[in-house]
Amino acid sequence: KAAAQLASKSGSQVTGTVTFTKVGDEVQVVADVQNLKPGKHGIHIHEKGDCSAPDAMSAGAHFNPTHQHHDGPTGTERHAGDFGNIEADASGKAHLKWQGKLDLSGPNSIIGKSVIVHEKEDDLKTDPSGNSGARFACGTINAAD
Repeated sequence: KAAAQLASKSGSQVTGTVTFTKVGDEVQVVADVQNLKPGKHGIHIHEKGDCSAPDAMSAGAHFNPTHQHHDGPTGTERHAGDFGNIEADASGKAHLKWQGKLDLSGPNSIIGKSVIVHEKEDDLKTDPSGNSGARFACGTINAAD
């Protein structure tokens, strides 16, 4: 199991939590995010667990250990960290539940990487980040009990 606490970046007030739980040979991802503008926002795993920069650019690019093109969460060729979008309701709250192939150990582990919630909707095609805009929240993925 792993988890990330999302902290506000790029002048936003966006916060939240993301948990990663092993389910068979897949990982279930559950994200709860607050203070978003209503609508869709890109959510991705990035290659570095460094959220120190005010704009979260210190987290690097999308986590892409297999050198694929950007795509949505159901794409056959996609970055390992492409979850697509999380959709905020009128109160700014968003919930995402996704299950798929991720590693919590080994050379392609997501432990020590980061989760980013973006300003805009991920268009699910434009390399490298789906044209999803500024990084509004960032959290480092840490092993959890």
